Amino acid sequence: MSGEVLTQAEVENLLKAMAAGSQQAAAAVKSASSPAAAGSAEVGPTPWKPKEKITPYDFKRPERVGKEQIRALQTMHEGFARNFAAALSALLRSMVEVKLTSVDQLTYSEFVFSLENPTCFNLLKAEPLEGNLILDINPSILYPIIDRLLGGGREAGPIARRPLTEIELRLVSRITSLFLKELAHAWENVLPLNLEVVQVESNPQLVQIVPPNEVVVLISFEITIGELRGMLNLCIPYNAIERIATKLSSNTWISYARRQPTQEHVDQISRTLRGSLVELRVRLATSRIKTGELIGLRVGDIITTKKDMHTPLLVTVEGVPKFRAFAGAFKGHKAIRIETIITDPIEAIGD
Repeated sequence: MSGEVLTQAEVENLLKAMAAGSQQAAAAVKSASSPAAAGSAEVGPTPWKPKEKITPYDFKRPERVGKEQIRALQTMHEGFARNFAAALSALLRSMVEVKLTSVDQLTYSEFVFSLENPTCFNLLKAEPLEGNLILDINPSILYPIIDRLLGGGREAGPIARRPLTEIELRLVSRITSLFLKELAHAWENVLPLNLEVVQVESNPQLVQIVPPNEVVVLISFEITIGELRGMLNLCIPYNAIERIATKLSSNTWISYARRQPTQEHVDQISRTLRGSLVELRVRLATSRIKTGELIGLRVGDIITTKKDMHTPLLVTVEGVPKFRAFAGAFKGHKAIRIETIITDPIEAIGD
């Protein structure tokens, strides 16, 4: 052990070497920071350093919903927005545009503090999903809708900054019922939902469906009525859709678009079209004459055709060949009697 102990001379030599090394390092730093050194550094080649891509990650906002699920939710609710706009237009008897603006994931506290107070904060139950969902309707568009339901004109009054009255809540229930009906229709290909409103609040901070740091999916829509615009937000906690996340895929919506129409939809379209007015024409015959003969026609003149009286006439509906019929009379009026139905309109065009 005694052989490893340094003598006083060796200690002094080490201290001198350290002092000399620090002086050389300081001189090197000083020369590098001087203008002459900077100019010489520009002339020489710059050493290559690999660029590392740094992706920031916030542990307070973990991205738990995959990109494929986000795209599926976006595709699904784009179709929902169109259907809800049509239903809302029929309810208000006015042109309404509903556009999907974003599908984001954030914490529940961020969602709550981003809302106005007071607002229309609807707590939803969506069985068989776990927990609750949130439907928020911004007052900037909610009060104009209520005004139209009460018979108001196009010009909306000032936006009231107060909780909804009992009468206004009854009117809002018509809007939320329409929203839930179309939302259930949009989700039926993934999961049949039984949606209902269980609570309506004006202060969003009084309702806490999940912990503040819990991840939620926020689906935002913009409603436009004339020159008025406002936001409608649907908040879905991640724990509510965690078990069905595998069903939210792009392939689901391809099959959804190609599904066969149900008998209910066929009956609904048939009832709507049954009262429509269409143009019905009967083509008696065709003939060619000269322009001079056409100008010289008088009452009582006869135009001959090559049409045999025993040959059926062509009947068109909105210009499309549909039936073959014979001319006649019924109770003193001119009439036709349908003989056959044309299955291929293209073959009947030359008749």
